[in-house]
Amino acid sequence: MVQVTELTNLAIDLVDVHKTYRKRVQALRGVNVQVRRGEIFGLLGPNGAGKSTLVKIMMTVVRPDRLIGTILGRPVGNRKKLGVTGYLPENHRFPAYLTGRRVLDYYGALAKVPRSVRRRRADEWLERVAMTKWADSRVGEYSKGMLQRLGLAQALLNDPELLVLDEPTDGLDPAGRRAVRELLLELRGKGKTIFLNSHLLSELEMICDRVSILNEGLVARQGTLRELTEHTVEYRITVAGDLSSVAEGVERAGAKIDGAEVVLAGHDSAKINELIDLLRSKGFLIESVAPHRFSLEEVFMETLGGRSAGAGG
Repeated sequence: MVQVTELTNLAIDLVDVHKTYRKRVQALRGVNVQVRRGEIFGLLGPNGAGKSTLVKIMMTVVRPDRLIGTILGRPVGNRKKLGVTGYLPENHRFPAYLTGRRVLDYYGALAKVPRSVRRRRADEWLERVAMTKWADSRVGEYSKGMLQRLGLAQALLNDPELLVLDEPTDGLDPAGRRAVRELLLELRGKGKTIFLNSHLLSELEMICDRVSILNEGLVARQGTLRELTEHTVEYRITVAGDLSSVAEGVERAGAKIDGAEVVLAGHDSAKINELIDLLRSKGFLIESVAPHRFSLEEVFMETLGGRSAGAGG
């Protein structure tokens, strides 16, 4: 495994990550991921894309075949930087006989948080994730959502610079997911870097600064939501009346008719005005002219070959 030791202004800088499991399953085939300090970064992809493998490599749970990269400016696996990283694994397990409060105390001790500090923080985070009422109940009695809340508190107990969360809202109801979103935005405001692996694209779309789409062990796309959806911008001109009489002119202008709407891919203002002039000249009442950008889910499906976004619908 090749690693670099120089400092970087990136919180996560991974280059050419490879991992093949014993049964010749190529989980990662040269992944490059860069996460800036102080941003919320989302990792998404279909089942089997290699997302959890990449997260486990970052956290030294899985050893890569090849890797050049740093976490918080030091080589992956640096103990000092692992000590200021919070981690919530997917399908995490806590000893069933411990109470929620004892779980936080135990994991805080593993992270070398002083006793007085970890006990104070345990109370604070139990309250923040709405678990104070069950703090002294055994974990074996917790529901999946309660375990997820406790896991998030555990990941935050060491006041991490970097927070790595694998499916953080799994098992939570809508109110719980909203509370997690608000918490993550608050943490970003305090300068924390947050790396999210989630299959809930609508959740990522609401809070992520940038995302990476992983497919078959490779990064298919990476960038801000605006960059990923830029090619999918279209304008919809809604009119009153039957548009069949202007179908030929609309087609010549590079647009198409969709019911009571004229749809033009891209954001060419000259063509928009040309279409508006055409419609007015034919006596149509224009009810609205509105831009539309495809959702992260639609871009995700396009990336996987499930649909065609942008021009052509």
